[in-house]
Amino acid sequence: MKEEELLSVTDALDIVLDGVEVLDLEYVPLLDALYRVLAYPVHAEDDLPPFSNSSMDGYAVVAADLNEVRSDLPVLLQVSDDIAAGSVSNTVIESGTAARITTGAPLPTGADAVVPVEYTNEAWRDRSRLLPKVIEVHQAVKSGDYVRMSGEDIRAGSLVLSIGQVIRPQEIGLLASLGHSQIAVYRRPKVGILSTGDELIDIGEPLRPGKIRNSNSLTQAAQVALVNAQPVMLGVARDSERSVRERLQKGLELGVDLFVSSAGVSVGAYDVVKSVLEQDGKVKFWRVRMRPGKPLTFAYYKDVPYLGLPGNPVSALVSFERFARPALLKMAGHKKLDRPQITVKMVDSIQSDGRESYIRASVHREDDGYLATTTGGQGSHMLSTLVKANALVIVPEGIFSVEEGEYLSAIMVDWPVTVF
Repeated sequence: MKEEELLSVTDALDIVLDGVEVLDLEYVPLLDALYRVLAYPVHAEDDLPPFSNSSMDGYAVVAADLNEVRSDLPVLLQVSDDIAAGSVSNTVIESGTAARITTGAPLPTGADAVVPVEYTNEAWRDRSRLLPKVIEVHQAVKSGDYVRMSGEDIRAGSLVLSIGQVIRPQEIGLLASLGHSQIAVYRRPKVGILSTGDELIDIGEPLRPGKIRNSNSLTQAAQVALVNAQPVMLGVARDSERSVRERLQKGLELGVDLFVSSAGVSVGAYDVVKSVLEQDGKVKFWRVRMRPGKPLTFAYYKDVPYLGLPGNPVSALVSFERFARPALLKMAGHKKLDRPQITVKMVDSIQSDGRESYIRASVHREDDGYLATTTGGQGSHMLSTLVKANALVIVPEGIFSVEEGEYLSAIMVDWPVTVF
């Protein structure tokens, strides 16, 4: 394939996203739905609040009784009851009477407001808090003051959550308030993680001449977990078609929804993954005009989508970020697939080779906007400069030089940390 025939990042991403499908749904316990995507709309079966209740510790009153109250001329009310949260009172509040009430307790019949205890003469900080027979009210309230009215948040029958809603802690709380112990969400993708190469050894082994530790598998597994998908470790395939097929068959038996591999997809004599994919599946593309990460494959292995990432650690990380991450989010039902991007002013200059480039940078805010400083060498093997970065600054395709002070877009890879 000639250089000019390589796909652009945008075209390659379109092919990847078109090549994966949203997964089926499943019912899970409510807490297990955290950061999952709702697969069915939710309608309220109850009002929220389910009954009118006090928002303060104080006294349930008829607000009109307090129209004439003045700081030097309090209104006296007869105290007829003491209503605690969780209890139900049969008392009817009539003009000239009040009931002591705690936060969350049901508003008694006849009352239309609550006077906070601070507006009265009760020694409310006294631990004993004996129920007074008469209470002095020193400040007026209006009808509805300090009352949470039944249904003022949500009415029974109303749509409260739509399909595609990401379940955050606040949605968990709402669903729990509505009595949902289980909820329908899209299934989490199972991702088969495969590394390839005779040079790889386990991370716990001492280094030997010509060998490197298999860091990519754990890196990709962490990236998979960060989008709330499930990594399935398939081990290391050696540089033979037989070894690659054995590992991929293991993934099929474990029911993976997507394969993600590193290395083996370049043009070397020992890069056998592409050959296996051509024989047992279908290759959609295998190189992209991006830096780092040109040797990138999207294919199918026996109908399962397959993303073959480069072997260099930074190339693999960046390629996963640009292609695997949005694909997995789509599969899990998400609509928002992109990380936040902001405009940054470059503190230093950048040289590029004309491909769309992703430059490791540290971005911080100053009074006039965001500033970006490159974090060091940009070689695809230099993982330490990615560790120092919180952003990937995008140098557009066709640009060979960026000067200090110019503005570019930056993908904020640590902003936020979650899938949102």
